[in-house]
Amino acid sequence: MGPSSSSSSSSVAIVAASVLCLVLNATLLCSGGTTSSFVRKTEKSIDMPLDSDVFAEPPGYNAPQQVHITQGDHLGKAVIVSWITMAEPGSNTVVYWSENSNIKLEEEGSVVTYKYYNYASGYIHHCTIRHLEFDTKYYYQVGSADVRRTFWFVTPPPVGPDVPYTFGLIGDLGQTYDSNMTLTHYELNPAKGKTVLFVGDLSYADNYSNHDNVRWDTWGRFVERSAAYQPWIWTTGNHELDFAPELGEFEPFKPFTHRYPVPFRASDSTAPFWYSIKRASAYIIVLASYSAYGKYTPQYEWLLQELPKVNRTETPWLIVLVHSPWYNSYNYHYMEGETMRVMFEPWFVNHKVDVVFAGHVHAYERSERVSNIAYDIVNHKCSPVQDQDAPVYITIGDGGNIEGLANNMTEPQPSYSAYREASFGHASFDIKNRTHAYYSWHRNQDGYAVEADSMWFFNRYWNSVDESST
Repeated sequence: MGPSSSSSSSSVAIVAASVLCLVLNATLLCSGGTTSSFVRKTEKSIDMPLDSDVFAEPPGYNAPQQVHITQGDHLGKAVIVSWITMAEPGSNTVVYWSENSNIKLEEEGSVVTYKYYNYASGYIHHCTIRHLEFDTKYYYQVGSADVRRTFWFVTPPPVGPDVPYTFGLIGDLGQTYDSNMTLTHYELNPAKGKTVLFVGDLSYADNYSNHDNVRWDTWGRFVERSAAYQPWIWTTGNHELDFAPELGEFEPFKPFTHRYPVPFRASDSTAPFWYSIKRASAYIIVLASYSAYGKYTPQYEWLLQELPKVNRTETPWLIVLVHSPWYNSYNYHYMEGETMRVMFEPWFVNHKVDVVFAGHVHAYERSERVSNIAYDIVNHKCSPVQDQDAPVYITIGDGGNIEGLANNMTEPQPSYSAYREASFGHASFDIKNRTHAYYSWHRNQDGYAVEADSMWFFNRYWNSVDESST
């Protein structure tokens, strides 16, 4: 048939090979998990007005407000109590007593203030109550005699490998009607979370004109109904930076660090943005996406020393909190966590981290157990692979803030993504013992007990089997 026929046959073969390659690639790309069929009504997230009851100041002159607590040491036998008085410093004393005792104790705290552009804060009080008994309900009072307010909290059980405990997960909350629905949903969830693991982006004050710090005050009053009664474990997000040279504000995290103390020194950290705590059977490591983490930096050196300290026979569940997700299949903040992943993912696999919770992307996603640690520039091994020593990565930045939902997903769903949905909600992580924990995610549109996504976690140290079939 001559040269032209030979050339035509070669072209057909090349086209056929190309099509086969595309089909194979599509098959690989389409091997992801579930993209939820639930479609939330498209509408803006609207801020609650400043005269909403959730922002109301407590009655009485100089009454303490924005009361919140967090863990105050490494083991769970101390609590940091924080509150603000607006007119004058007032009393700096916390009065507290256990449920089964008539003996009232007192602890003195400290007071700080700050200025941000044209805003001057109230008087911000912090007081650490130490030497508490485990698994005990305590009442506490703040304020002067005529405007004293009473709250309570329950300390965790003693640290131990088979101690059951339930954590709530919230991120990127803000102060919209959706934010209020998220917090209400968490409060009424029958799972009854005992401590909130908050993965960053609190008030979104920086979204307002001149980083309006009044919105830090309204947010503090909004979350008081939960944060005054159970510890919220804080992670910093990009909306805590408040770095605004155009306003003459050059100190990153200024409002956050004045308002929300954490026990970073108890874990030998040098800054309040990365630290660790033990609580019941969990070892929780908080990392900072927006503080330096490259080699030789303080955060890098701290984590290098911290991970080997985790004793899985004492605290079997190793949980990491960070703001920017490492595995994300939405077209929002895509790959923003990549440099931190490259730095720390091999350590997470080596130390068998159970789960990593992140925020930042305003939607929900849960990954498979995958890692991407083989790449060395020349070997072309740059795709995530199944790895039973790797964590599950969960994005829970769906609290309901003013910026709205992230609803544009990469298509097709990548293989590392097990479940994703563009909805607002919260989650719970219910540790049963050293081998099992039950995780559930709850969308705001459902009843309080409805689980839109769930899985049984098998501990990576004690029971490292594949959960994908569960």
